[in-house]
Parts: sequence; C-alpha cells; structure tokens
Amino acid sequence: MTVQPFRLGDTAFARLGAGRPDGDTLGALRRAEHSRSLLLLREVRRQVSDTPAWYAAQLATAPEEAARWVTDPMTALWAAHCLRSGPCDPGPRGPHVLTVTRNGLPLTVRLEDTDPIRSRLGLTPAPPLAADQARRWHELLDRAWELLAGRHRPAAEVLAAVLRVIVPVLPDPVAEGISATSAEAFGAVALSAPATPDALAAGLLHETQHSILNATHLLFPLVEPDGPPGYSPWRDDPRPAFGVLHGAYAYLAVTRFRRSAPGAAAAFEFARWRGAVAEAAEALLTGGELTPAGTRFVTALRDEVTPWLDEPVDPAIQRLADLANADHRARWRLRNLAVDDADTARLVAAWDAGSEPPEITPVLVPGGGRALENSPRLPLIRAVLHGSKPGDGADAATVRGDDRAALPAYEKGRDWGGLALVSPHPALRRRPEVVRAAATALPQAPLNALAAWLS
Repeated sequence: MTVQPFRLGDTAFARLGAGRPDGDTLGALRRAEHSRSLLLLREVRRQVSDTPAWYAAQLATAPEEAARWVTDPMTALWAAHCLRSGPCDPGPRGPHVLTVTRNGLPLTVRLEDTDPIRSRLGLTPAPPLAADQARRWHELLDRAWELLAGRHRPAAEVLAAVLRVIVPVLPDPVAEGISATSAEAFGAVALSAPATPDALAAGLLHETQHSILNATHLLFPLVEPDGPPGYSPWRDDPRPAFGVLHGAYAYLAVTRFRRSAPGAAAAFEFARWRGAVAEAAEALLTGGELTPAGTRFVTALRDEVTPWLDEPVDPAIQRLADLANADHRARWRLRNLAVDDADTARLVAAWDAGSEPPEITPVLVPGGGRALENSPRLPLIRAVLHGSKPGDGADAATVRGDDRAALPAYEKGRDWGGLALVSPHPALRRRPEVVRAAATALPQAPLNALAAWLS
C-alpha cells in the first residue's frame, strides 16, 4: 500500500493562517481527520480487546453508514477515550438533527445531548433537551445562519464545511457564555445556550477556528512543545504559546465578524480584539517558540489583522476598547506575577537608604486553575455601549474617562487593578505588581511617593 502524505501549497497555507481557507484546504483537513479516526479505531480494536469492534464488520456490510459514523466528531473522541481509559461502549447519538438553509447554503448539525462521551469536551453537558429547548436551538441556529449566509458568506462556507455537532452545556455563573472544542473531535463545538442569534454566530465562528487550528497542527506542528506559559489577552491565567495562538486564531474570526457589523457593541469588539490579536501575533513571532511552519502561519495571521488597525472607530468607543485591554493586562499581572522575597528586601533597603530602586524582575506565580476574563469594569463598559449610564463609584468614573475622580477611591481602597488604569505614575500602569509588593512591605510609605520612586 502506498502512503500518500497530506500537502498544502504555500498560497493555501497562507490563506489558512489568515483565517480564509478555501474548500480544497478544508477538504484536506477533513480527510486528514478521517484518517486519524481510522487509525484510532484500528488501535482500539488492537489494544482494547473488550471493546466491541462491530464497526469493523460494518465497514464491509454498510459502508455508507459506517463512513458517517467514522467521520462523526464524537467517534474520534470516543476512540481516544477508550485508548486512555480501557474498554468502553459507544454511546447513543443525539436524535436532534438540525438543517438550516439560507441564501442557498445549507448547514446540517446534530445537537448532541445524550452521548456520555460529550463530557470529554471539557465542559459540563446540559441534560437531554426537552422538545421546546431543541426548538429554541433550531430557531437560534436558523437566525444565526441567516446572518452568516447573508452578510458573512465566506465564514458561513467554512462553518458549513467543518461544523457537524453542537453539544449544549450548562452555563457558567460568571461568564456571559462559555464554549469549548477538543483536538480529538474535529467539527464538534460545546457551548452554553446563547442569548441571541448574533451570540450564537460569533460563538460558532470562534470555536470552529479552534477545530481548524487543531487539525492544522496535527499535520504541520506550529509550536515547539513545552514552552513556558505567558500572557494571553483572552484569559486571566497564563497560557502556553499554543494556547495564545488558539486565542489569536479564534478571535481573528470574531474580529472579522464584528468588523462590518452595525452598532456600538460590535465596534467595541472589533476595536478591542484587533489590538489583542495583533499584539498576540507579534508576541508569538518574537517569542522563539514557533516552528518554521508556525512562523509562516502566524505571519499570515498578523498580515491579515494589521490593516484593520488603521480602520477608523469612534474615538469614544476606541477609548473603551483600550481601557478594556489595559484592564485585562493589569489584572493578569496582579493575578499571576509576584516579587520574590529577596527582591522585596532589596526594594525596602533601597527605599530606606534613599537610593534609586533596584531592577526587579517579577516571577510567574500563576493564580491557579483555568480563569476566564472577570473584570468588574467590563459590565459597566457594556452598559455604556448599550446606552446606559455607568453609575457612581470609582469604576464608573474610570469608564467615563474621569481618572481624577476615580483615583482617590482606588488609593483609599488599595485597588491595584483600578490604580493601574488611572494613576499618573508609569510604574503603577506598567508593573502594578511591583508597586503592590513595595507598598505591602512598606505600609507607612506614602503610596504616591512610592509609585513615583518606582517610576
């Protein structure tokens, strides 16, 4: 038997990195994932002797039905689980198959609410759907598809080629909506019930990008293994380079989706994420953790987003986008970076001696666990974007752009995240964790003087 390698030409690979793959490229990724599923099933049959191998006979007796089962995203997820955990029977497939067609473009997906393997996507599955819940999903999908097929045709064509399964999951009590994918389930998306068709469209675009990136990385490794974690504009916990790339690639699609959408909220999302994607791409390209293929891929990503940085956005909305990004970075630093005891002692000694502050390199001390973005100021920003007033208090003043009004309250409460946004001192804005360490070790020192000294 001749083994045929999977290949992509330079142009196809660049379009893939830019988030604009054509049908031939997506077909190559699907074929690669099909091959992977067959290999996994072969290993299940060989290694896990107590697992039924009925699918092997079915390949000969009912090849079309077997092919559908083999290419289903949950099959590869099940097979990978069997290889890790031992004998396991395949679960029943959900009965809700949804088909929507808009502008001549069909999309067919299965709402998977019964197969136990769906929990392996990393989020808590919702219970089996009642009839009215399934109808609600169908209505939302139809309206989301109307938006995508009508206004975002290239993105809709990508979804139609990749998306096969939606797994409803329980909502998060803090986050507005949660979603996930698995590298072992190409074309499956887990997400909580969206509030609007727009939210569903954005969520599907976001998560499908993760599937595409995982399939690409399977064929062409993009990132060297075992690199140190670092800053990610989308998470409050440190992420390895591949995690940062996942975020950049997913938010590239979201940014493109928001780019042409009407309204202040969409303009905010576009302004915020174009900056975050560009920043992440540049960090990846200079971080030394990309493979040669990864460098080509991220270069295409960066080249796609860079022109968007010059597109005009209402200055008031751009200010809020910049505020949200600065807020995230400051809170990330305060959560995950610390000054060790030896450096803290050097800071205290230099302050007491009246000398210049020493050079300090904070160390990574992750806050622990997976952490989605959780800023007290972000809900106020969203309220303003929808026409409400932010209210009273320091956070509201910050959102209004009144730094002088917010500063005293942040100083009194030692709200380091707030101070990082409104302080006139560069040290607090750039390295709030260092000022926090010095202020904690020198409780009698005036905060303004300490921050000025460290600046």
